[in-house]
Amino acid sequence: MPTGVEIQQYMAGVWRLMMGRPDGVRWLDLSADGFWNSFFAILVAIPPLMVGWVGVANDVAGDVSAGVRFALLVRLFLVDVGAWLIPLAMLAAVAGPAGISDRFVHYVVATNWASAFFAWLLAPAAIMRLFFPVGDGIVDILALVLFLATLFLSWRLTTAVIDKGPALGSAVFFAMLAASVATLVALQSLLGLTF
Repeated sequence: MPTGVEIQQYMAGVWRLMMGRPDGVRWLDLSADGFWNSFFAILVAIPPLMVGWVGVANDVAGDVSAGVRFALLVRLFLVDVGAWLIPLAMLAAVAGPAGISDRFVHYVVATNWASAFFAWLLAPAAIMRLFFPVGDGIVDILALVLFLATLFLSWRLTTAVIDKGPALGSAVFFAMLAASVATLVALQSLLGLTF
């Protein structure tokens, strides 16, 4: 697992990419080890994601046993991790024909660390959801604003890391967004998480 200092460096690199600066890639470890180590970003993202899962479990489960609540948390974990990894596997299959095979490693490393960054960025809304009821206007507005911010920053990161012009970067961003949403919906349905 990367050290705390390395993780901070990677987060600084993805922040530079989100600001539209392709030189942020230099802050990332793009070696074979760096590629595989970037998946440790899932562990970095688990604490804020868990807060969100607990909030969903509280809203959905109500007064049920600890075993049922734990099973719900496991299914939420599987959905989020699947929605993280499956679109990357899909991109690997089409990276060559899409003309981005030379930027695939860059994209995966950057988006893995960016996903951990976004999980922490969305944490305030998830924490507020634990204390306020579903449908509370302030929490919903905060969640929407943070979600829209992550979309914009993710688009900026994608165009910067692909570094082949805004048209191709935007195409990759929208394709990955569609793949992520489709995977999320499919996994929720498969695991019986219909809200």
